[in-house]
Amino acid sequence: MSEGDSVTVMVVVEADPATAFTVFTEEIDRWWRRGMAYRLGRGRSVLHLEPHVGGALYESFDTNSGKPLTKRTGTVLVWEPASRLVIEWRAVNFAEHERTEVEVRFEPTRSGTRVTVTHRGWSKIRADHPARHGQAVSVFLSEMGRWWGSLASSLREHIIERSR
Repeated sequence: MSEGDSVTVMVVVEADPATAFTVFTEEIDRWWRRGMAYRLGRGRSVLHLEPHVGGALYESFDTNSGKPLTKRTGTVLVWEPASRLVIEWRAVNFAEHERTEVEVRFEPTRSGTRVTVTHRGWSKIRADHPARHGQAVSVFLSEMGRWWGSLASSLREHIIERSR
């Protein structure tokens, strides 16, 4: 990895690795934050993750035309239930050759599972790309860390709520 290539966040959730993996993948629409910072569709959008290598991560939402629209964000590269998930990640404004990778690891701890998310490949995305919002590398990666950190917190909160 090159300097300025990745961001990593971790959260411990109160669930065993198999449950944490299942919640992360099967309940992604329930824990992934809503709003324009996290989703493309305004209002009612639904996130989907197809559970197999080659499966898609996509968002579907209604448009003003009444026709549903689907935007693919990623493709599952590694599917190892209860331990690891890797998704090729493509922002909607990426060119065909541009891609990053999100790896999610699920490791048992004394109090549950440590979920570690690493989003890498940013060094291959040009410095002036719109996805970087005109920010210097260090600022951009800091912002990306906060973004993934917010999602990791949301996952943790969802797991707490579902156990009540």
